[in-house]
Amino acid sequence: MEDPEQLGKDEGPAQKVSVSMPAGRIAAVKARVGARGFSAYVSAAVERQIQRDLLEELLQEKEAEIGPPTPEVQEWAAEIFREAESMAAHEQAARSQGEGDGPGWHAHKAS
Repeated sequence: MEDPEQLGKDEGPAQKVSVSMPAGRIAAVKARVGARGFSAYVSAAVERQIQRDLLEELLQEKEAEIGPPTPEVQEWAAEIFREAESMAAHEQAARSQGEGDGPGWHAHKAS
């Protein structure tokens, strides 16, 4: 049997784990994906968090190597994030009004 720590992130058998979280958050996930999609939704959320953690580590390494970003680069990045948030808010409003699925970069409710 392979050592679980030697497995890649998507390798090996699925394992049950116990995770505590607020009941409201559990209900919100189940409302989006149903009870059968809960594990896949949580697994995808964990994968996104791992990606964010790795990105943060890389950014810290690069900043130590070449210094912090200039104010111009910081403002450019802030503007990009504001645009993305605006697009997400617009898409959410459109979905609430039944105007379709938008660009499709948010999780969709399972059938």
